[in-house]
Amino acid sequence: MANVVRAALVQAAWTGDTESMVAKHEEHAREAARRGAKIIGFQEVFNSPYFCQVEEPEHYRWAEPVPDGPTVRRMRDLARETGMVIVAPVFEAEQPGFYYNTAAVIDSDGDYLGKYRKHHIPQLKGFREKYYFKPGNLGWPVFDTAVGRIGVYICYDRHFPEGWRQLGLAGAQLVYNPSATHRSLSSHLWRLEQPAAAVANGYYVAAINRVGQEEYGDNDFYGTSYFVDPRGQIVGDVASDSQEELVIRDLDIDLIEEVRQTWAFYRDRRPDAYEGLVQP
Repeated sequence: MANVVRAALVQAAWTGDTESMVAKHEEHAREAARRGAKIIGFQEVFNSPYFCQVEEPEHYRWAEPVPDGPTVRRMRDLARETGMVIVAPVFEAEQPGFYYNTAAVIDSDGDYLGKYRKHHIPQLKGFREKYYFKPGNLGWPVFDTAVGRIGVYICYDRHFPEGWRQLGLAGAQLVYNPSATHRSLSSHLWRLEQPAAAVANGYYVAAINRVGQEEYGDNDFYGTSYFVDPRGQIVGDVASDSQEELVIRDLDIDLIEEVRQTWAFYRDRRPDAYEGLVQP
């Protein structure tokens, strides 16, 4: 019998307030569960607007503790209710002055498994993230969940191959990449980088993007979220570039071993020759 995981992701438009945004994602999750999904992931800072288009101290109000803040507590309840694994990205407040772009990973029974903190923090027009976030300091954890080994890599991280490889070496089978990216110079990379990472590392990637425009800037988030398999092939269709969408796909986990045996990239790695890659 094939080892198939039905996985979901949500690309969503900002509603205008946290309560309705979280409630909307809860309804998407319930619908995914009704359709048989066993894991779901949301977009970058899913419970807020993408406030990083500007530098304003008022936006620290979106930050909350992880896992003891209100959003992650609700996601734990949601996981218990639906029986799904949940990847929930939020603006994390660890203590005054210590803020991170974070994703909490929650098992299907509501157990909080841990968090990933975004490593690579951009400071560009429309992406003023260094104003808000410290660089991640928890490494690249892979979480043992009810559906397998799950990793997270957040938005701008995707431009850096080192973290993708760390997740593969740690045994990730599916990596969620929650993002907030808009129609700009790098938009053509959206369908290049995640499939390339899936091929190079031999796992599935869930690429999630926001959709629509928000009140804090000109960014036009273009959706087109998708799942990609270890061969670099999109699983099913790519989501809309203008409409909110719940995407559900069946992922054949046995394909990971098949691809790794066929292409043998892990066998042929040369870590003994890579010392220069980590020099400043």
